[in-house]
Order: sequence, then structure tokens, then C-alpha cells
Amino acid sequence: MRDTLITVLMLTIAIIHLLPVAGMLSVERLHELYQIEINDKDLEILMRHRAALFGILGLFIAYAAFTPMLQPIAFVVAFLSLASFFYLSLSVGDYNPAIRRVVMADIVAAICLLGAVMLYLL
Repeated sequence: MRDTLITVLMLTIAIIHLLPVAGMLSVERLHELYQIEINDKDLEILMRHRAALFGILGLFIAYAAFTPMLQPIAFVVAFLSLASFFYLSLSVGDYNPAIRRVVMADIVAAICLLGAVMLYLL
């Protein structure tokens, strides 16, 4: 039961990290996700690459959900991802409602991460 709960919590974290992958497809998808205008090709490349990196991270977390040996590493990278976004969103502030939804999703992911780590350590 404990292992199943860890897997479910980690898959939730993975899904949250996989949601931005749609931004890899086009600027329009990035706009739908974040409600930002991307009128610069360099920014488009960076944002679409960001989406790809989230896909890689999400896939790793999903794989680790079924591979207990990798779970501590997945916990660390998920923590670093979430903590860096929380830091940036708090330090910059005044973000739009779409970014607020990302913050809320990351709060859910952080709660899942805390639960998974606690269960893992039991």
C-alpha cells in the first residue's frame, strides 16, 4: 500500500510537470498555457525548449515512480524544480492569472512531494 501511494503521488507530480510539454508544439500553445505574447524568435526557442525540458523531467519522475532506487533522485530534482519556480514567482510577483494557475498546480505538486518523501522515509 505504501509503495502504491508513493507511485500515485509521484505520478501526480509527473503529470503536473508534463502539462507544459504542449508548449513545445507552437507559440499559440505557449500563449494558451501562460497568456503571454511571444513575438521574438529567440524567446520562442527558449520557451519551447523549456517545455521540452519539463517533458524530460516529468518522464523521469514518472519512471522513478515505478523504480524505487531512483525515487530519491526524483525527489531532489522535483524539489529543485518546484523551489526554483516558487522563488521566482515570489521574488518577481505581479504575475498573470495563468501563471497563478501554475503556482497553484505547483503547490499541489509540492504537497504530493512532501507526502511521497514522508512515505518513502517510513
